[in-house]
Amino acid sequence: MNSTQQAVSAYGKENTHLRTHRGIEAEVFAQVTRAITLASGDKKHGFPKLAAALHSNRRLWRALAFDVSNAENALPADMRARVFYLSEFVNEQTGKVLRGDATVDA
Repeated sequence: MNSTQQAVSAYGKENTHLRTHRGIEAEVFAQVTRAITLASGDKKHGFPKLAAALHSNRRLWRALAFDVSNAENALPADMRARVFYLSEFVNEQTGKVLRGDATVDA
């Protein structure tokens, strides 16, 4: 085995791309959304999975709210306010879904 093959073996595939912050953020949103979608489709046994997925979604939006509440955040103030509002909406809607008063469609 030559040194390139050893490096690939040790560190992964040669064609592995570096991930950007934006790409990582998009993947987190996709994972959370996918988990909610899958759990909401299992009406018989899905509630524990749905609750866990909704909790992950809440945590994601709380982290975003925390980030945009920082005065050093580079987003425009209007955008920061909108993200914070969406976080509040997600929190409220999650409670409604868990109580059975709403669906995950929103």
